[in-house]
Amino acid sequence: MKALPKMVKAAQNATLKQAFKEHLEQTRGHVQRIEEIFEGLDGSPKGKKCVGMEGLIAEASELMKEDGEEAVIAGYGSLCTYAEVLGETEARGLLDETLQEEKAADEKLSQIAESNINA
Repeated sequence: MKALPKMVKAAQNATLKQAFKEHLEQTRGHVQRIEEIFEGLDGSPKGKKCVGMEGLIAEASELMKEDGEEAVIAGYGSLCTYAEVLGETEARGLLDETLQEEKAADEKLSQIAESNINA
């Protein structure tokens, strides 16, 4: 959530900037879904910082300075499987919705890169 506004600001291509803005709004919805899942489980979504995600954000920050996300999709895929195994069908549905949005965002950003940015 904290990295996406920086990516919006750094994007020089209008199509890419808009895609990042849209994904930021989707990500806000993802956070709400995660919070809803944890409320239903009487738990807290707070946990340890993910060193791997911090590394990805740091790398993206470096790329943005140079004028210039499958891990997220894999993470949601794993969470969907865990929810299914645990019989948490409502959580599974919410996580799957997020997974589908992440896949669509990844595809859209790849198309933008291939047709506009990397050309």
